[in-house]
Amino acid sequence: MNAPANIQHKNPYLSGNFAPVRSEDDFADLKITGAIPKELSGSYFRNGPNPQFEPRDAFHHWFAGDGMIHAFHVRDGKASYRNRYVRTPKYLLENKAGHSMFGTFGNPMTSDPSVIGKDSGVANTNIVWHAGKLLALEEGHQPFELDPKTLESRGYVPYAGNANRFTAHPKIDPQTGELVFFGYSAGEGFFTDEIAYGVVDKTGKVTRLDRIKAPFCSMIHDFFVTKNYVLFPVLPLTGSMQRAMSGKPPFAWEPDKGSHIGVMRRDASVDTIRWFTTDPCYVFHPMNMWEEGEKIFVDSMQYEVAPLFPNVDGSGGKDSPAKLSRWTFDLSGDLAANTNTVKRDYIDDLQGEFPRLDERRAGLSYRHGYFAANTKADGKIMFDAIAHIDHQTGEKAVYRFAAGDVPGEPVFVPRNAKAGEGDGFLVATVYRGNENRTDFAVFDATDIAKGPLGTAALPRRVPFGFHGNWAPAKEM
Repeated sequence: MNAPANIQHKNPYLSGNFAPVRSEDDFADLKITGAIPKELSGSYFRNGPNPQFEPRDAFHHWFAGDGMIHAFHVRDGKASYRNRYVRTPKYLLENKAGHSMFGTFGNPMTSDPSVIGKDSGVANTNIVWHAGKLLALEEGHQPFELDPKTLESRGYVPYAGNANRFTAHPKIDPQTGELVFFGYSAGEGFFTDEIAYGVVDKTGKVTRLDRIKAPFCSMIHDFFVTKNYVLFPVLPLTGSMQRAMSGKPPFAWEPDKGSHIGVMRRDASVDTIRWFTTDPCYVFHPMNMWEEGEKIFVDSMQYEVAPLFPNVDGSGGKDSPAKLSRWTFDLSGDLAANTNTVKRDYIDDLQGEFPRLDERRAGLSYRHGYFAANTKADGKIMFDAIAHIDHQTGEKAVYRFAAGDVPGEPVFVPRNAKAGEGDGFLVATVYRGNENRTDFAVFDATDIAKGPLGTAALPRRVPFGFHGNWAPAKEM
């Protein structure tokens, strides 16, 4: 059955700039304001949820829409745009039927009986360029490959094997070129307590794939990878099939379970994993992580309560702002002395999300970080600024947009191959609320407070979405 026609008026994720844009368009020679630096040559790909039909259930979640890729191709100071749906098996089944068939997150209670057990992947969260492949990602299924020029769908790449799950946030080791990944709820079925851990080398060959038993099933949106270690944050945003089948939320905040972080050397076996604990909190995204002697540090956007999800009884959760926090793991402690606790300290007071860095320092000590910021400090995951934090000097630069404008995740692009850390550009989409359309904006990463160097204007909007990445023209 189709969803009620008025569902879009009841669900905040189907209205305003959360609402889908269902046309697939090509716009050449976008209007440029200011100047886009000519040394910026490549493509910015951004992913986000965009349901092709009205959802079946009134509690449709933002994270569950069909993936749509928005590509901005930049060369010689000019920019063009193309967007396409990711044509997953789910997309094709529903497209043929002419209406939605899968419930939110593939929930069998709200899915059409004819699709129970069929692939419900949406490939809607992130998009990365690695080993000559453009991969659309979400955390419940395998990577989905697209043509980098046309955005034509090519199909799944089975990196995770029979583990079946691949994160939306793999890490690319800047020194080895390896793609390090994990997947929660690994294996057959839903909401298992297993985590897959794997490595793909710089040529695209899977060189490792293991399973780890977690304390419980958690929505592990992201993880932490340093030069020598990998860390798995099992935080109390839990998944439960029993809960889902009883009509309660599949994913819910369950703080009594506490927070558990598994720490393992990248070259060690999974039975060496060491579990650290801390009070309940939640992290969608880290900024970076690194080692110093026997200590591991993780900078992340930390919530005291997981936002966007309900409590276990189905009651509404509460807004909880994220702020930049530093977690410290001391590996020198004596296990018998119960030293497996995490030290957590907020290191900045500006609310924000989507933290990024110069990826050439991923997993290593670093100086420069960037994020989408909320200067209104109202606890909502809605942004009005882009911020740059210098961890060496402690200085912070902020560019606040005009009222009604909403920036997305800022992505760093080096000025050239030899540029030092932080010497380059930030690129991001900006929703112009007063005009109901979107710009592609380019900042000088060393001086974001001055505002965009140049913008490329789309004649329509790009719906609020999640993550993007840059691919240099010479690599495609």
